[in-house]
Amino acid sequence: MMRADVQGLLGGQLGSWLDGQTHMREQAREKAQSRWFYGALGLIPVLAFLWIALDFSFMSNVVLSAMACGGVYSWGQKPISDAKTTVKVGINSAIAENLGVHYEHEVVPGEEFEACRTYGLVPKYDREEFEDHWYGELEGHGFQLYEAHLEEKKGSGNHHRWVTVFQGAIICMQFGRQFRSTTLLQRAGKHKKFFGLGGKKDHVKFAGHRLDFVDQVHPAFEDVFDLYSDDQVEARVIAHPSYVEHLIAIEKAFDGDDVRVLFTRESIVIAVESGDLFESGSIDAIEDEERVAEASEQFAALARLALAINQSERGRIIASPTEGGAADIAPPLPGNSVAEISAGDRRRVRRQAGGFGRKGL
Repeated sequence: MMRADVQGLLGGQLGSWLDGQTHMREQAREKAQSRWFYGALGLIPVLAFLWIALDFSFMSNVVLSAMACGGVYSWGQKPISDAKTTVKVGINSAIAENLGVHYEHEVVPGEEFEACRTYGLVPKYDREEFEDHWYGELEGHGFQLYEAHLEEKKGSGNHHRWVTVFQGAIICMQFGRQFRSTTLLQRAGKHKKFFGLGGKKDHVKFAGHRLDFVDQVHPAFEDVFDLYSDDQVEARVIAHPSYVEHLIAIEKAFDGDDVRVLFTRESIVIAVESGDLFESGSIDAIEDEERVAEASEQFAALARLALAINQSERGRIIASPTEGGAADIAPPLPGNSVAEISAGDRRRVRRQAGGFGRKGL
């Protein structure tokens, strides 16, 4: 259900559209090469004047030269980047349509991302960028998924640099059962006493909201993940021990780590570090089939993660059967089939990212 028909897409309207983009991609490549050529010609007198006529220090000359060369490279790369974005939007939109969901390149993050910041699902940062917004319904549950790239500024003045502190997916989905608590699921040892020397904290506070540590009856769960909540009983119901295998599987599938989950306002919010996602656009047409398949599998794996740790109104764990492959999550528990999933409250989500629960989505 969540795996797009790649061959069908490439043999149909998407394939015809991609064939029509051949001339556009060639023009972009030629324009880039022309810009680099004339930019290099312009750099020669500029660099000569900088190194010979001006009395700057050696390091200053190196920095200014690097900036000038970088500017020329970026100027030349712009047509290629624009062409790749055009192809990417076309491919991802076709994948989304094939799956019965929606895709937009631009994203305006909403309350779900504010929750990620408030409860520490993402680290502190100084610069943010969002793209690749997928939204709609999965098994009757409204969802949205998009990529976040967060950077922190290191150093100062001319010696500063930007360091990536988070790059991956943000997922927000209506939960399959009502709840009133706020529950945080993170890797074990995230919150420690006395600089890591005193074991796990008994409670944590986020913007004045206290969440207490929840003891788990399943030892395998507690060895890998910590659970904090403002309702001990409800937390044990909604955070099932089987989540461990699903979360670890998705980390391996994307060579990522540190999956974080927040249950709040009748929705589930997931942050998973996974690198650069959904980059299906390429300047070379020969890569189209591989890129389409890769983007489809990336979305499918993340969608299966959201479904796997969701629940129906009767409390059954949802885990969609898969056909194998690196991006697949663990199989469903015995007796829990997709056919048992209640349709629930089938409502459209908004095009703008933001909001929680049945009202917000």
